[in-house]
Amino acid sequence: MHPPPHPAALDPEEFLAQCDVTPTRGSGPGGQRRNKVETAVRMVHRPSGIAVTASERRSSQQNRRVALLRLRVKVALEVRCAAGRPYHPSPMWLRRCGGGAVSVNPSHDDFPAMLAEALDVIAACTMDVSAASESLSCTSSQLVKLLKLQPAALALVNQRRGQQGLHPMH
Repeated sequence: MHPPPHPAALDPEEFLAQCDVTPTRGSGPGGQRRNKVETAVRMVHRPSGIAVTASERRSSQQNRRVALLRLRVKVALEVRCAAGRPYHPSPMWLRRCGGGAVSVNPSHDDFPAMLAEALDVIAACTMDVSAASESLSCTSSQLVKLLKLQPAALALVNQRRGQQGLHPMH
C-alpha cells in the first residue's frame, strides 16, 4: 500500500520528475525514417518500477505525452493507496462529479487520478462498488462507467470481486 496522495494524482510535471525517460527507436514497419530517428519513448516510474513505451507517433514530443498518460494510467491500475473510512472525496473528484455523474475523458490529465481514486475506494470497500459509489458521492452505474473507460480497470475489479465470490460488474 502506497501512502496518499496516489502517484497518479500528482501534477503531470511532478509525476514526470519521478520518471526516467529514454528516447529509443521504434520497431516494426515504417521504413528508413523509423530506423534512423529516435522518436519512441520509454518511461519508467522510479518509485514503482512500472514502465511503458510509446512509439506510434512520428514526433518524440507526442510520444512523450502519450507515454506519460499511459504510465500514469498504468500506475493508477497497479498501485493502491489507503483510503480512510469514512472516505472524503478529493476536491478534483467533487469538481468532476456533479449530480452523481462522473465526467472525465480518458485522454484528460485528470483521468489517471480519477481512476486511481475510484480503485482505491473500491479496494477499501472490499470490492463493494455500491458502498464505494456512496463514499465517492456518485451512482454505482457512473462508477462502473468510469471503470469501463479503461477496460483493464474493470477487469481488475471483476477479478478481485471473483476472488471474493462476488458477481462481476458489467
